Order: sequence, then structure tokens, then C-alpha cells
Amino acid sequence: MCTPIEKRRPTIPNLSGLSTGIHDSLPIALSVFSYGLIFGVLGRQAGMSVSEAILMSAGGFAGSAQFVALSMWAAPIPIATIVATTLVVNLQHVLMGAVLSPHLRSLPRPLAYAAAFLLTDESWALTIGATNTGRGSAGYFVGSGLTVYAAWIGATAAGRMLGGELRDPSHLGLDFAFTAVVAALLTGLWKGKSDVLPWAVAAVVAAVTHAVLPGKWYILLGGLIGSIVGVLFRAE
Repeated sequence: MCTPIEKRRPTIPNLSGLSTGIHDSLPIALSVFSYGLIFGVLGRQAGMSVSEAILMSAGGFAGSAQFVALSMWAAPIPIATIVATTLVVNLQHVLMGAVLSPHLRSLPRPLAYAAAFLLTDESWALTIGATNTGRGSAGYFVGSGLTVYAAWIGATAAGRMLGGELRDPSHLGLDFAFTAVVAALLTGLWKGKSDVLPWAVAAVVAAVTHAVLPGKWYILLGGLIGSIVGVLFRAE
């Protein structure tokens, strides 16, 4: 008599740290919401419908690259130019993803690829900062990414629908929100004097590249050269 084959239970991904990532990301999400409002307002001014603005934020989730794409938004839409520019702006995600790969390897491959979609400057910096204190994990990254994602989409929708009432976001100081968020995240990444040299090199390279080359190459080159200097400095 044949014994029935036991059904295998699906493997439950290890997402410990999910709630911690969500909790730690709430203050950042508020700031993300503030400059997401700006994107929604500018989307309205560029002639985007509510659905178009939300679809760009939900399907692209590209932050600064969306602002760049918005500046080129015209009829007919230069799709190839926008795609190429977005690729250049987001090339730093290759480096950021490589740093996060030890965490993402703990997830099943389909889920790891899905989680990579949530990669932003904010979720990356928060996860690395948490890793430095022993709290970083794949779950932490996913929790942080989902929180920022929800804030970005919600802000886009609100900004697009309320754009008529918020014509100049700078009057409320919202244009400074992104700079404030980056400054706050940097404090969480600071490890000590050993960071001075690579950070300084990255800043100088980015400033020089911005003055010499058009586009957003300064983001990639500043991060790349600064990272190389950091690796060599610590190796010594």
C-alpha cells in the first residue's frame, strides 16, 4: 500500500527585523513625504494626470531620477532620452546593491529581486547604519523600503491632487527636505575619523565632475572613487 506523499510546506522567508525597519523609517518617511509632495505638484504643472503621476512613482520609484525625467516631460515624450538619463542617475544603485547583497542572499531568489526594487538612498543608508550596530538584516531593509515606498506614492498622489493649492513648495521649506534627509542619514553612517578621507574624496570628485560633465555623472563617480579610496585606506 502506497503511503501518501507529504506535501511540502512552503519555506517561510526569514524577515526578522521587518517591524524594526518600519519603525526606524517612520521619521525618514515623513521627510520623503514632504519632497514627494513637490514631485506631485510639479507633475501637475507638467500636465500629468493623477494616474500617470502615481504610476511613475509606483512603477519607477526612482526619486531624483523622476525629477530629472519630469524636467524632460513634453509632447511627444522623449522615451529613449528619459530611459538613458534615468539609467545614468541610478547607476549608483549597482554599488549600493552590492553592499546589501549579503543581506539579500538570505532571501529566496524571487523575493530578493523583488526586495531590490525597494532600494533607495534612504532604505540603503538606514540598513547600513543598522548593520553597523548589529541590527541590519534583509527584513530590516524590506521594512524600511516598504515604508519609504508607501510614503513616496502617497505623497505623489497628494501633491498631484492638491497641486493647485500648493503652487510654490519652497514657501513651506519643502525644497530643503531632501537635503535635510541626506544630512540626517549621513550621521547614522559615520563610523569615526576613518571616514573623513573617503567622504572628502567623494565630495571633491562629485563637485569637480558636476562642474565638468553634464548630467548626473557626479553621483556615480563621486560614490565610486570615494568607495575605492575607502577600501584602499582600510586595507592599509
